[in-house]
Amino acid sequence: MDTMSSASTGAAVGSPGSASAQANATDSSVEEQVPGPKLAPGFAAKLNLTVDLALMSVVLTASAWLDGLLFAEPGWLLPALILTSLVVWIITGTALCLYDSRFAERSKLDHVALVSVTTLAVVTVLAVVNLALPETLKVPGLVPLLVLFWPVALLLRLFVFRQVASQERPTNSVLIVGTGAFGRYSGEDLARRGRSELLGYIRFNDDTGSIGELPAKVLGTVDDLEHILRNTAVDEVYIAGNTLKQGEAMQASIKLAERFGVPFALPAHTFRLDRARPVNVAAVADGFLHFAAVSPKPHQMAMKRLFDICVSAVALWMLLPLLAFVALAVKLTSKGPIFFKQYRVGQNGKPFYMLKYRSMVVNAEELKEKLAALNEQSGPVFKMKNDPRITAIGRFIRKFSIDELPQFINVLRGEMSIVGPRPPVPTEVAKYETWQRRRLSVRPGLTCIWQVSGRNQISFEEWMYLDMQYIDHWTLTSDLRLLLQTVPVVITGRGAS
Repeated sequence: MDTMSSASTGAAVGSPGSASAQANATDSSVEEQVPGPKLAPGFAAKLNLTVDLALMSVVLTASAWLDGLLFAEPGWLLPALILTSLVVWIITGTALCLYDSRFAERSKLDHVALVSVTTLAVVTVLAVVNLALPETLKVPGLVPLLVLFWPVALLLRLFVFRQVASQERPTNSVLIVGTGAFGRYSGEDLARRGRSELLGYIRFNDDTGSIGELPAKVLGTVDDLEHILRNTAVDEVYIAGNTLKQGEAMQASIKLAERFGVPFALPAHTFRLDRARPVNVAAVADGFLHFAAVSPKPHQMAMKRLFDICVSAVALWMLLPLLAFVALAVKLTSKGPIFFKQYRVGQNGKPFYMLKYRSMVVNAEELKEKLAALNEQSGPVFKMKNDPRITAIGRFIRKFSIDELPQFINVLRGEMSIVGPRPPVPTEVAKYETWQRRRLSVRPGLTCIWQVSGRNQISFEEWMYLDMQYIDHWTLTSDLRLLLQTVPVVITGRGAS
């Protein structure tokens, strides 16, 4: 865990800032890309939410009827319990982005974890209420919520609503290099499949295809590709060129995608085939061979995600008293909100809101420009050992990384991982050299090699090289080792400021 980007990590959500024009431009452009905090965007999500709330109400009512409590006194108790359960479900679902725009692209494992955690939140609250009520009163539905509501809600989500959501909106942002016949056909095929959003086309300098027939706009030429990749969140680049005529430009595009760490696809067949078919059709279903800048390791990645879900869910429940105490301390010791929600750049350049406890004064951004000359960190990151903007409680929680604990929610959402490169702010990414952008090719994390190697005591360039080392040599074993090494660093506060 880090104290990265201390220029703004303590500013309040929605507080005015006076960063440079470049920073403002970058932040505003990112803000347009980040979806708003909607509970259930899309028809499938709204329908799923409605069914879940109705199902919970029915289960609680039926449970009360079977227990003979449906018309028991006081008459307001059952409606109050149902309302409380629905409110807890909505609040927890909102925090975990249970119905957000990534509804369809989440794995089944993620859905199981999120529905389970949200159900447990409702059961926990009802159990606490049950303990607080007199012995003559009883809270119905605790067991039925676990043995009836949970499996039914989960099965409906996995096999009904998830399928409906998959037809609603694209999940991947794709760029096509090449406006010839092959590029045009590839764009039409992606649109037909419906799971990719075609951002636009990049034209080879010698392309002569009809631009008017393309299914998306032309964003520029191959000479503009680096600028476009630097300023656009792209999941994959399709290089749809003719290897005989445009081989050199295709090679340059490949090298650029590799340096940025962006996955790319190449034509599977150099020559036109009339009758012949590849032996393994599934490998080239869309006519392209797909490549990634990181080793796939699908089984290990699945285990990594399972580990993230289990650890973050358990940590949030076990640390609940500490989280509540810190929230109270932040609120009582300084003016401003308890939490700080900041734009960070995630995997493949996609922005998200990272959560922290507020550790700075509310006008931290305004004070940053006055302190710019005192920056003690090389590169685009701003750091000061004795930053005067940090509050009294903020200095303590930053030293021991307690301010980072709300990010376990980001991990549950799938925006972050337990172990991975720390997510940067957009203004830092705008100043990255091309090779440094490759650190965005993996999911960002709470801790990585930098955190156990001195944190603020090492230079920015060394930090970037350490992240590249992690990406190139990642294994489950290395994640476990880094996590174990992080524990004493957090306990002692070594290298933090």
